[in-house]
Amino acid sequence: MLRFIPIMLLAGCATTYQPSGLSGGFTETRLDQNVFRVSFKGNGYTDTQRAEDFALLRSAELTLKHGFTHFAIMSTRSDKNVSSFTTPVQTITTGSATAFGNTAYGQARTVTTGGQTFVTENPTTTNTIFCFTGKPDGVFAYDAAFLVQSLSEKYELKLAP
Repeated sequence: MLRFIPIMLLAGCATTYQPSGLSGGFTETRLDQNVFRVSFKGNGYTDTQRAEDFALLRSAELTLKHGFTHFAIMSTRSDKNVSSFTTPVQTITTGSATAFGNTAYGQARTVTTGGQTFVTENPTTTNTIFCFTGKPDGVFAYDAAFLVQSLSEKYELKLAP
């Protein structure tokens, strides 16, 4: 039973801001010099808002990492992967009997466990972003440095400079 404790502890927390791993995280693909596709996938304890914010945060980090200052979202998609698991049903019957001469007395006890269904919803957000050096005219664009600071404070993250 002890070997399951780390998995149970991991399962009880929302996905942290991290590269994609067992419990989710972010991925990115460079599509052009200044165009990226950024995704964040959460686990069953991650709400949609957190997944959207972390996709924005990674978008802002990539923008700065590649020497740009602003980015615009060309397209965005948020999904939820819904899955369920039903625990196996197990029935155990125990009994006892006592005999006195030709007469027998008995008791039986039946216990059934399992059969519960657990549903999880894992949110995923994907943004395709276009990066700019300087704030573009006529286009709504996020200030990447401001967004990194704002979202880092909101989620109390200590990001590497």
